[in-house]
Amino acid sequence: MIVSENFNITKVNQSKLDGISLDNVPFGKYFTDHMLEVDYENGEWQTPSIKPYQPLSLAPSLASLHYGQAIFEGIKAYKDADGNASIFRPYDNFKRFNLSAERMEMPVVPEEIFIEGLRQLIAMDKEWIPAKPNHSLYIRPFMFSSDAAIGVRPSDKYKFLIILSPTGPYYAAPMRIYVEEKYVRAVQGGYGNAKAAGNYGGALHPSALAQKQGYDQVLWMDAFEHKYVQECGTMNAFFIIDNKAITPGLEDGTILAGVTRDSTMAILKEMGYIVEERKLSIDEIMDAYKSEKLNEIFGTGTAATISLIKELKYKNFAMTFDVDKWTIAPEIKLRMDAIKYGEAPDNHRWMFRV
Repeated sequence: MIVSENFNITKVNQSKLDGISLDNVPFGKYFTDHMLEVDYENGEWQTPSIKPYQPLSLAPSLASLHYGQAIFEGIKAYKDADGNASIFRPYDNFKRFNLSAERMEMPVVPEEIFIEGLRQLIAMDKEWIPAKPNHSLYIRPFMFSSDAAIGVRPSDKYKFLIILSPTGPYYAAPMRIYVEEKYVRAVQGGYGNAKAAGNYGGALHPSALAQKQGYDQVLWMDAFEHKYVQECGTMNAFFIIDNKAITPGLEDGTILAGVTRDSTMAILKEMGYIVEERKLSIDEIMDAYKSEKLNEIFGTGTAATISLIKELKYKNFAMTFDVDKWTIAPEIKLRMDAIKYGEAPDNHRWMFRV
């Protein structure tokens, strides 16, 4: 058991925050004063260090650079009107992180490093949390193999870190989405349900092709028939059809079990909607649109939270929506934000006070 007294802590002499404005700060551009770092060696985790944010010194033969044995998580912390800092559902991300670790044949990170590390690190950099709507502190825990040797095998050494970044809205405007028919994100038996670095690197090219056509992201389809919906860019996808909320199921192991996805389903049920987790074909979506039963489409994720979709293009058919008339997705965001910012009771016990 690693207790807080056993963390090696080195504080900065002067905060970088003095020269940075947190108003409308872009995602992932600025990082806070400190970071957490801990090594896995000789079959056990070493003493964690919280130190000034700094570059890493790594060998060119670093195993993760060659074989992609790397995973990460995305979490957010918020500040309420009284200045208290809380993290949104960190235990769920902790559990998912270790599921990713197992899938990638990496060591499990103990709770006393992951959760206590989060708590201490954010307590030190609490002033970096923007105290304004739609802003938060983005938390990036990640782990990679750190053997300085080339050879396709699990490493003996690993490095786990947590870095923090203040952020504003990820997608500021409703999105245009292109239904991808050639490239795929994940396949049954693969690692689409792990938050592994390779899942995101492999998605960059088809996403770039869609952006050249004026679209913000792609809607991924299944690998075999290119018929069933999977994820929307880096988000889970929700479709309100005939006042039912439908999201692709997790049974095939090709979709990330999103924490925001799970939170959205809970809120939808509180709002009185039937929620279905099941296979959903693009043909069913098009039929619903043509019969005027496709009410809303939106994506959910830690970075984006709730992101409205104003256009969905499949082949030569564009489904367009007047998002200003939508009521369901905006209400979900209002309710979720109220919990995150301490403006509504946390009946689900989602918030973890720092």
